[in-house]
Amino acid sequence: MHIDFARSHRSRLGIEWELACVDRRSGELSPAAPELLARLGRTEGFPHVTTELLTNTIELVSAPHERVADAVADLTGLVERVGAVAEPLGVDLVSSGTHPFSQWFQQQVTPGKPRYDTLIDRTRWWGRQMMIWGVHVHVAVEDRRKVFPIVDGLMTYLPHFQALSASSPFWAGENTGYASNRALMFQQLPTAGLPPQFTDWAQFEAMVADLRHVGVVEELTELRWDIRPAPKWGTVEVRAFDGISTAREIGALAALTQCLAEHFSRELDAGREVPRLQPWFVRENKWRAARYGMDAIIIQNAVGDERLVTDDLAELRPALEPIAADLGCAGELDDLRVIIEGGASYQRQLRVAAANDGSLKAVVSSLVRELRENAARA
Repeated sequence: MHIDFARSHRSRLGIEWELACVDRRSGELSPAAPELLARLGRTEGFPHVTTELLTNTIELVSAPHERVADAVADLTGLVERVGAVAEPLGVDLVSSGTHPFSQWFQQQVTPGKPRYDTLIDRTRWWGRQMMIWGVHVHVAVEDRRKVFPIVDGLMTYLPHFQALSASSPFWAGENTGYASNRALMFQQLPTAGLPPQFTDWAQFEAMVADLRHVGVVEELTELRWDIRPAPKWGTVEVRAFDGISTAREIGALAALTQCLAEHFSRELDAGREVPRLQPWFVRENKWRAARYGMDAIIIQNAVGDERLVTDDLAELRPALEPIAADLGCAGELDDLRVIIEGGASYQRQLRVAAANDGSLKAVVSSLVRELRENAARA
């Protein structure tokens, strides 16, 4: 079968940010998304707000932009709009990979969406467990022949993405011992998790044809890989991020993604190969980052050299500065230091719980405050 890859402007990016609705008094998840969207009214084009799998979730979608700052500005503007509608309903907004204490079986699936109904019907208990939130960053690629080399290159930085964004240490009231419990929950779906490593576009088309033939997928969006091509938009989409708690952190991680994609594109332009890792190393890196977060020792290359992820980031950030300057995201890339020095969200959540006698309601309150105060400053 033939899969078209849309024409797109190289390295332009778009960002999708999933937010959870919580009850202001209890901190529990609230099924408020349908009412919020009804009050906001239907919007056409970009940026916009839309539904997600569960009625406790809204998704903010930026317009495509050349600069990270402009995409983040779209998102913070949407946070302000949604927040104004949510305020009189007693609803607050948070972003994290999981909710600290709400129970999955109390959540409602968004009605009237056949693809959600199909997902739940097929996956049953595991599908109902998907009480998780993430951030997706699209970066445009101008030539589909570059897509899978760039995907492979980005997969070598999957643990960096996951460690920096990790925000799901709690699940249904328990401390899981993982920085990103979301990463391991999400991969239980049959078409989620790590992507296959393809040598060319034709191999991807053949795989999709096989999966359609046996009824695994009906459309490409059902391939919910951590990093995937998005042919409709002409982009590579990084989906490995947990829900990111602040707009500033989204800017930093979007800048890292955009710079790495552009770096690999330049390597291909120069006739050089993009480094790739063996699938078993990629899988191990994902687990290490999910378990240990910013303390993960990651596998750097195909020969098996290892390094603390924060040490690797300390070297990577200045190496990408010239590209960041070209793309207009130098300030956002520099904000990686804020995460490294101040702690990723999972670390901050654990500190709040420890300082409040283990109170997970206090953790929710801190997430509400982080999103609100950071969005106001952006």
